[in-house]
Amino acid sequence: MTLKEAVEGKEYRVQRICTADEELNAFLFSLGCYEGESITVVSHLKGGCVVSIKDGRYNIDNQLAEAIEI
Repeated sequence: MTLKEAVEGKEYRVQRICTADEELNAFLFSLGCYEGESITVVSHLKGGCVVSIKDGRYNIDNQLAEAIEI
């Protein structure tokens, strides 16, 4: 299941991040989004979704949301 398919308000654990882009992996890691970390979808938007990771909220586009498996 990907982050794009997640239910709003439910907490999930990141199982895997499916991207070959090392720069993108480093960016996600700097946000606190890595395997084993808790993530919650706050709301779904037309172009992506708002997620809560640790103490921050971030807007993730649909392409990135599909790369994050929960």
